[in-house]
Amino acid sequence: MDSVSEYYSATQLRSDRWAALRAAVSAICRETSQAKIKSYSDEVQELFKALSRIEPYWAFPGMPAFVHMRRQFENGNYEDVAFSVTRVTRALTTGSYRRRSIPLERDSMDEEENNDEALLSPEARAMTRPYFEVLIVDNVNDQQERWIKNNMERMRRVEDPFHYEAVVVPSLEDALIAVLFNHNIQAIVARPGLTLKSRNENEILKKYLSHLGSGEDLDNLLPENYGAELCRLIQQVRPELDAYLVTERSVEEIAGLDLGICRRVFYNQEDFMELHLNILRGVEARNKSPFFTALVEYSKQPTGVFHAMPISRGKSISRSHWIQDMGAFYGPNIFLAETSATSGGLDSLLEPSGPIKKAQELASRAFGSKQTFFATNGTSTCNKIVVQALVRPGDIVLVDRDCHKSHHYGMVLAGAEVLYLDSYPLNEYSMYGAVPLREIKHQLLALKAAGKLDRVRMLLLTNCTFDGVVYNVQRVMEECLAIKPDLVFLWDEAWFAFARFSPTYRQRTAMRSANNLRKRLRSDQHVAAYEAQQKQLEGASDEDLLNTRLIPPPTARVRAYATQSTHKTLTSLRQGSMIHVNDQDFKGEVEQNFHEAYMTHTSTSPNYQIIASLDVGRRQVELEGFEFVQRQIEAAMALRRAISSHPLLQKYFKVLTAGDMIPDSYRQSGVTSYFDTEQGWTDLWECWEQDDFVLDATRVTLAVGGTGWDGDTFKNQVLMDKYGIQINKTSRNTVLFMTNIGTTRSSVAYLIEVLVEIAKELDDLLDDASNMERLAFDRRVANLMENYPPLPDFSRFHDGFRPDNLTPEGDIRKAYYLSYNEKNCDYLELNGSLKAAMEEGKELVSASFIIPYPPGFPILVPGQVISREILDFMRALDVNEIHGYRADLGLRVFTQDALHALTEEKTIQTAAE
Repeated sequence: MDSVSEYYSATQLRSDRWAALRAAVSAICRETSQAKIKSYSDEVQELFKALSRIEPYWAFPGMPAFVHMRRQFENGNYEDVAFSVTRVTRALTTGSYRRRSIPLERDSMDEEENNDEALLSPEARAMTRPYFEVLIVDNVNDQQERWIKNNMERMRRVEDPFHYEAVVVPSLEDALIAVLFNHNIQAIVARPGLTLKSRNENEILKKYLSHLGSGEDLDNLLPENYGAELCRLIQQVRPELDAYLVTERSVEEIAGLDLGICRRVFYNQEDFMELHLNILRGVEARNKSPFFTALVEYSKQPTGVFHAMPISRGKSISRSHWIQDMGAFYGPNIFLAETSATSGGLDSLLEPSGPIKKAQELASRAFGSKQTFFATNGTSTCNKIVVQALVRPGDIVLVDRDCHKSHHYGMVLAGAEVLYLDSYPLNEYSMYGAVPLREIKHQLLALKAAGKLDRVRMLLLTNCTFDGVVYNVQRVMEECLAIKPDLVFLWDEAWFAFARFSPTYRQRTAMRSANNLRKRLRSDQHVAAYEAQQKQLEGASDEDLLNTRLIPPPTARVRAYATQSTHKTLTSLRQGSMIHVNDQDFKGEVEQNFHEAYMTHTSTSPNYQIIASLDVGRRQVELEGFEFVQRQIEAAMALRRAISSHPLLQKYFKVLTAGDMIPDSYRQSGVTSYFDTEQGWTDLWECWEQDDFVLDATRVTLAVGGTGWDGDTFKNQVLMDKYGIQINKTSRNTVLFMTNIGTTRSSVAYLIEVLVEIAKELDDLLDDASNMERLAFDRRVANLMENYPPLPDFSRFHDGFRPDNLTPEGDIRKAYYLSYNEKNCDYLELNGSLKAAMEEGKELVSASFIIPYPPGFPILVPGQVISREILDFMRALDVNEIHGYRADLGLRVFTQDALHALTEEKTIQTAAE
């Protein structure tokens, strides 16, 4: 039997244990050899023992049924046990236990035994009542547990919108384990009899508890405070859940406690009906999707359309003789719901007052923001909205140089003076990491020394990066606010919307960090720590400040914005995105400007289907986001493990680890890899809590240079054309596989099969290759894995676009619009006139954005001096797509006359000042 260390999660462990139990018991029923029966029996006993430690945390099949199966096996009733275990395993796999009772006795009749949940039509599944589980925390005996469960069962009514089963555990620690193990739990009831410690000793349980404060602080708790503390702790790990506290204490005593996610307190009573109704109401509050529901209801109304959109109600299609195939493909509902109306129960995205307004408020609650706004044309537009709302012409903005191009264009529109920040390079894999905190602090301190700190408006960073590098968000905000207490942070979380729904990942999201920071700044402990550090830092040099973990003043303003491509990582139609706001000055300073920017960039004809999908996507993650994200991480971990431990795949491929993608100095935990073939899984929590940067495990970067193919060729000609596997990001010698909440274990298995087949074909090819062919292959591999071009840093803006020589910010807008006059521009060939001009000592300045794919971000922006390193990098690029570069003409640069005129203009301006 595999060690627990072989498993990343308890749910995967449980699933595989039940499958192994079914196989072993079935083998005993078929076997005639006593020796083999004994061997299988020992395995079954071990499996029962392993399952006995984790089954108490689920309602199905329930501990009474589990204990009965175990006793049946001990009594030699193997056929009965095989039948029951098979039914349980099948029900867990198909989810059929969620919609009906599963009899486990051989003589029981079950007409739906062969009805696989997955085979039900979407309509049939939509008609079933959703199922969830309620966790009751109370130290009771078996008889008392049956009494509690029977009382809750008696409260069920035919008209109830949901069906739930109860799980009873005795202690606070068991409750914490349960909410992390069991994704079916939607509500917790903490009763007065709960204890503190779990009696369940297990390696994987200890791992979970080690992250939840189950230590000295809990040991010092008074028993009467266990329930309130449980509500607070659950808020840290699964804030979407509802908790109910049953207590014998007075109202006055309870009022002063932090009750976390507690929705209601019941005082010393056994009113099961009231509890039942509150549980249903709490889940119903998360199950609401106001705009989707309004759109469904609108589609049912008979209407006459005397307005725009002939496609509304499908009339232009149903009456057509030529485009009936479109109607047949999409079905009628999408056209019944297609309208330009904002009345009739619908709403306006630009001025929401009805269901869209309610949907955005629910999204704000789900993602932990103060305000949330929907967008129907992608995060590119979200980025421009936030920048235009906050940045004024002449404001200085610190920008991650390798961020998405929409930010660069946003700087042009806003008229910002841009100070580009360089990320650490990963030359070996032709990609960048992220911007070190020391670099950010260095630039802020330089701006402070130059007397420009008052003009610094915003820090703009990508979290996580396309390749999965994640910042320590709270630390970045804390240390930057220590230098600039009113700095605005824009975190581009285009690829990180899912992170809110993982306890590990959530701590590095913008909204969670902002909420934590707001709370911390108000605390007495923070005030004392700040004052003590200020005394220590009296007369400190910039070098001292760079080497110190700075504490922000208690008066600092927390101003954080996050833009998310919901459609990239959660359920939403393409271009569905959200803007999340946690800005203490939003109401007083930003709200009107934000509204104007939102009106500027948002269509007056937004797609209602996208808005509805955002609404439903939010509903999904509040109810099952924890489960889906957990399975997403499991799939990625399984992929990492399979490739890293397969001898044949190791010949040609390598999964890049945290050690490969993050330098040692930024990994304080010392963790280099999430999986080791000898030690198993590494605990992610420690590095996610400590390190400057961590690696998002769901983004699996695979080095493919060992195959002799570059990343782009491997993506298009091998994976897509031959095997139908779609990916997006590549570098010179890597490809990126991203798991998402829709990734299944079958998908991972297919990918592994494909990679193995590719490796076998390469083996066969090289076995039959001539010496010259083998030499050519080795040269291709060496060229991809050893002879890589160094990645260039941002050079500088030309002096004509810089206000002074004290700090490196530049006026990108001025450069952008200077190029609108063709007389100011010229084209130089990359390997000809451009190289020659540079060798003559001429200063060459880009007149446009140059964006090669990959890596997909500008290596040149308007007004940037073209350095020799950038030229060498461009000449070494072997990609087919370079936006802004015209192969027929060359690179667009400013003429020497235009640059000379700029220099004269600046000289005159400086003299006048």
